[in-house]
Amino acid sequence: MIAAMYAALTYAVAPIAYGEVQFRISEALTILPIFTPAAIPGLIVGCLIANIGSPMMVIDMIFGTLATVLAAFSTRALRNVCIKGVPFLAPLPPIIFNALIVGAEITCFTPEGIFDFSSFKIAVFIPLALSVGLGELVVCYGLGLPLSVVIKKTNLFKLSEPKN
Repeated sequence: MIAAMYAALTYAVAPIAYGEVQFRISEALTILPIFTPAAIPGLIVGCLIANIGSPMMVIDMIFGTLATVLAAFSTRALRNVCIKGVPFLAPLPPIIFNALIVGAEITCFTPEGIFDFSSFKIAVFIPLALSVGLGELVVCYGLGLPLSVVIKKTNLFKLSEPKN
């Protein structure tokens, strides 16, 4: 279900879901590993499917999905770091991993999928990483964090309260 939602949300906003400036609404779902480890494979498969539609296709399927793998496990690890019950650090891993990995991917690969490490120039990478990271920041904190609050309040995942 999570994989289908992630892929569908990505394809729904496809023109702004890929490239140097991306606002993948589906990235709001990257908050789900704080509630259940079962969200991790759903996000990974959803990202893999969504990246089939990427202009960089196989390259994005590999590196974009790698960013999601690292982000999902890191988000899960940060699930208990809360301020007033809100997991403020949980949206950070998708921002960081996508900025670094996808930023490097866009810097080093041509749209045809040709690897050109000679094109990796820090002056090119930094703006690309910041651009990707900014889109992630807007979605993960603007949509993902509020989503986590709603899920917790509605007990959507049937979370049990810890016993003292």
